[in-house]
Amino acid sequence: MQDKKTVLFVAGPTAVGKTKYAIEIARAFQGEIISADSMQIYRYMDIGSAKPSKEELTQAKHHLVDEIDPREEFSVAEYQILAKKYIDQIFQEGKIPVVAGGTGLYLNSLLYEMDFSIMPKQADFRKQLEQDAEQHGSRHVHDRLKSLDPAAAERIHPNNLKKVIRAIEVAETTGERMREFRESFIPTKEYACVLIGLTRDREELYRRIDQRVDQLVKAGLVQEIESLLKMGLTENSISMKGIGYKEIIAHLHGEYDLNEAVRLVKRNTRHYAKRQLTWLRRYADMSWFNLSEYPTEENALSAIIDRIRSKR
Repeated sequence: MQDKKTVLFVAGPTAVGKTKYAIEIARAFQGEIISADSMQIYRYMDIGSAKPSKEELTQAKHHLVDEIDPREEFSVAEYQILAKKYIDQIFQEGKIPVVAGGTGLYLNSLLYEMDFSIMPKQADFRKQLEQDAEQHGSRHVHDRLKSLDPAAAERIHPNNLKKVIRAIEVAETTGERMREFRESFIPTKEYACVLIGLTRDREELYRRIDQRVDQLVKAGLVQEIESLLKMGLTENSISMKGIGYKEIIAHLHGEYDLNEAVRLVKRNTRHYAKRQLTWLRRYADMSWFNLSEYPTEENALSAIIDRIRSKR
């Protein structure tokens, strides 16, 4: 690894403590942080996305936090372009990029050779498929996928319209079937990757999630979402589909009271954390650290830094 530039990745489920550890790792290795969080990237969505505090932002330089207007559509392809631009910039400054976050697709776009340029957006074609689904039902569009790529149709549920349409686009434009996770991604050759995975005992992680949700509500989550709705955002906006936002919007629309909304945010966040861990455990070369097993944060950080040094 000595002859190749290295990117450090700090990944883990929501509320595990990624921000704090990523900052300390960046400080230890003269690094700058690139967020891999699909919610923190948006402006005006400070509370619900649990963005780093102003104090934390001064402790290490952050990129891709607070950069995109939530009224704009933003894709993983666009994320990859911006993140790689920052990676190159940080390398040019003689520093180490530290990618921190838990959004699996964002991480994949930097860990693997994923060329999104071969799949240009086809707005008219996509709109036609969406209209077909509206008029004839999602099963009708899924049947079209079945005729083009039976294996993809087997994997993708008919109700997952976005993914069904994407698979049809791949089949129609390239003549190839969508490949499964294992066969889709070849590790990037642009830089070496050192992967650090953070986890905690389940009971502790769930307790931290519940505490965080309570803190977000106390900090003004409902008021933040009311302001976003006044800006013209709706429950159909991509940026508003994140956990914490969609449940509070439903509450504001009168579907249930605030206590129920908070309960759902906690439950859905716990489920999301579980899915994140399942995703991250696919990475065979991830070095895992259960933070619950260390007597202090300093002990955990010391072990992580030692591991990074041995990998580099």
